[in-house]
Amino acid sequence: MELLMEEIRSIIPSDQIFTSLADRYSYSYDASFGSYLPEVVIQVKNKEEISSLLKLANTFNIPVYPRGQGTSLSGGPLPVKGGMVLDMSQWNGNLKIYPDDLVAVVSPGVLTASINQEAEKFGLMYPPDPSSAHVSTIGGNLAENSGGPRGLKYGVTKDYVIGLEVVTPEGEIIRTGGKTIKNVTGYDLTKLIVGSEGTLGIITEATLKLVPKPPASKTMMAVFDDLVQSGQAISKILTSGILPAKMEIMDQSSIIAVENYQPLGLPIDAEAILLIELDGHPLAIEEEMKKIEVIFKGFESVKVKIAENQDEAQSYWKARKLVSPAIVKIKPTKVSEDATVPRSKIPDMFQKLKEIREKYDIHLVVFGHAGDGNLHPNIICDKRDTEEMIRVEKAVEEIFKAAVELGGTLSGEHGIGTLKAPFMEMELGAAGLDMMKRIKKIWDPNNILNPGKIFPEEGQKLVLRE
Repeated sequence: MELLMEEIRSIIPSDQIFTSLADRYSYSYDASFGSYLPEVVIQVKNKEEISSLLKLANTFNIPVYPRGQGTSLSGGPLPVKGGMVLDMSQWNGNLKIYPDDLVAVVSPGVLTASINQEAEKFGLMYPPDPSSAHVSTIGGNLAENSGGPRGLKYGVTKDYVIGLEVVTPEGEIIRTGGKTIKNVTGYDLTKLIVGSEGTLGIITEATLKLVPKPPASKTMMAVFDDLVQSGQAISKILTSGILPAKMEIMDQSSIIAVENYQPLGLPIDAEAILLIELDGHPLAIEEEMKKIEVIFKGFESVKVKIAENQDEAQSYWKARKLVSPAIVKIKPTKVSEDATVPRSKIPDMFQKLKEIREKYDIHLVVFGHAGDGNLHPNIICDKRDTEEMIRVEKAVEEIFKAAVELGGTLSGEHGIGTLKAPFMEMELGAAGLDMMKRIKKIWDPNNILNPGKIFPEEGQKLVLRE
């Protein structure tokens, strides 16, 4: 390692290299589980530095972990094998909007919300809006293929990436795609790299597609006495020809937690509320709101409230944003999942989650992007309670089984990382998982880039206990 450090110091300014225990500990965890100490942290600021470091890492066979702001919920940036963390968060100097081309070109450390804010100056919008947008970097969003509430109508991160600059694990600098909307030259490496969780290359620049900002929006809240019935209502709306910009659900536990955390006047007796936002032309919005009201009237005892102004609409969405900080007041540990099912199976998944909650006697809270089937079953627990955590581990495995059996997937937007790796074969099958391993082997023959992610090691199981 000392020889490697000498080489690193010869190519990287000393004020970008961190080796003290306190500094390394700051990079040992993310927003998921587990703590792993790297041997060195380097704040990289250009592609040449990354290229040189990866060539060194290949020579000395040292693991390398790219990292943004560490908001990953699946363990994506954790340095599970020790080695070198590359902090990309300080590389935020490039954010250019090209309004005539409807694209943005950004460096990896730019905060995701900043892209949308800059686009709005030109009457444009960058649609992907993960809840962490104000703190997460676009590089991390690209690696994890993040989503957000607007994913229902506008899709997720991969749908807006048309070009990348990437440093390969062997230190080569390549470009994929470009600024054109159409590009069918050869294999689509852009799509392969987005969502590869930092295992195939390090993204150093991205060209992102923008869309015109809708001229108007309107928000509605629907209150349900039955959680499963809310799932049936979601399916009715989605098959009616109306496509909301957002359709989010909060179950009763979420509602009560938010009211205890910051009272907003939410209906705590309800078993679920749906928040729906329509956007587009004002006349079209009015017409579609009326149609949705008619759909809700088909369900007994559903109460509907349309926000009269932007302030009221923002108070509804504030309730949704407060769910995560509110539920951690109940117990100190939050296991946040994002199992996703086909839209027609949303009621079945709600029923399965009810059964799992009762079977394992756990505090299971359900909220999320119900309109696209991307539910967030969150288990509130205490990781110091071993007996409880064993029940939580079994419940998480059963949640994934339920999602896959319903035709769904392990992840809609959080990625696989370390936490879901043990379940990959459950969804992909042995042959499907092997094909992914073969792709990784070709790109990264020495397995230096973000090892320990996506692919399970032999006998690996989900362990949430300390």
